[in-house]
Amino acid sequence: MGELSREAVERAIASWIEPHLGCDLVTAGAVEAVEIEGDRVRIQLQLGFPADRYRDALAESVASLVAEATGATAVDVAINWEVAPRQVQASLEPMAEVSNIIAVASAKGGVGKSTVAANLALALAAQGASVGLLDADIYGPSQPRMMGVAGEKPASPDGKTMTPLSNHGASIMSIGFLIDEDAPLVWRGPMVTKALNQLLRETNWSSLDYLIVDMPPGTGDIQLTMSQSVPVSGSVVVTTPQEIATQDARRGIGMFAKVKVPVLGVLENMSQHICSHCGHEEPIFGAEGGEQLADAEGIALLGSLPLDTAIREQTDGGKPTVAAAPESRLSGLYHEAALATAARLSRQDEAGSNRFPNITVSDD
Repeated sequence: MGELSREAVERAIASWIEPHLGCDLVTAGAVEAVEIEGDRVRIQLQLGFPADRYRDALAESVASLVAEATGATAVDVAINWEVAPRQVQASLEPMAEVSNIIAVASAKGGVGKSTVAANLALALAAQGASVGLLDADIYGPSQPRMMGVAGEKPASPDGKTMTPLSNHGASIMSIGFLIDEDAPLVWRGPMVTKALNQLLRETNWSSLDYLIVDMPPGTGDIQLTMSQSVPVSGSVVVTTPQEIATQDARRGIGMFAKVKVPVLGVLENMSQHICSHCGHEEPIFGAEGGEQLADAEGIALLGSLPLDTAIREQTDGGKPTVAAAPESRLSGLYHEAALATAARLSRQDEAGSNRFPNITVSDD
């Protein structure tokens, strides 16, 4: 039997790395209170990321850890969470209605970025957060169809702002709602940037914890300008394991570094092909490319997602995997990636925090 004291409880909690945060709960500042009565322990945790579906599993993990380390006969773990706004680029002001904007980007097209963005948004919503999804791919908007709202139009009660559409628990805005689905947009960069800013700032988002921005592929002038004009708290870079894709993803990471946007991590898509007939898994695009990229760049690997026919069928049908099959293994992988994304963001400085010491000048 171990020692039962507050210090022993905190040592036990500090010995375990919470997988989504990438650090222990004590270091993350999540241990709000510890109460001991005899051989019973009550622990209050306060998380900075949504955890409605994760709460019970986390409480069980912490309780088992503390009981084994201290010999407590009963450990009760209560978990609350609250999403705080995080700092954005120094030259920009955060949006009043949006606590955090997360850019989901890929320097290369065809890696499944939009599918990932949609499922991340829905996973965060399923965890209890208030979530919006902005389709910033002006030339090739795909979120209206993926989210099951193709052909619908947003309302504009005052003729100046728009009410986002809503489906599967998320608010959605896209240029695809305002133009014909098959109409090509032949616009220069400044027009695209202006359109994106209008979609972002003229939409009544209504108090969001997170706005997931499905960025267009590439690292050119348009992407750089968007990154400089949109107040982003953090970014996720999507890649496949293929070497040529990870090379491009490295450029995407470099782009965010230029504009001082933290990269929360890499999300590897199409890591394994799952045969729809026999279930055999094969790394047809290579193996561990995302992990190697994350290690080389010193950032987190947020998750590895397979290439599965079901994912394609569900998004084509307007109901992404997290909404179509919420208890499936595939949905679970998206939930893990979303939790890792939000948890990593919760470790960033809060908006308005002072990064520098106060300097007082005396007349003496």
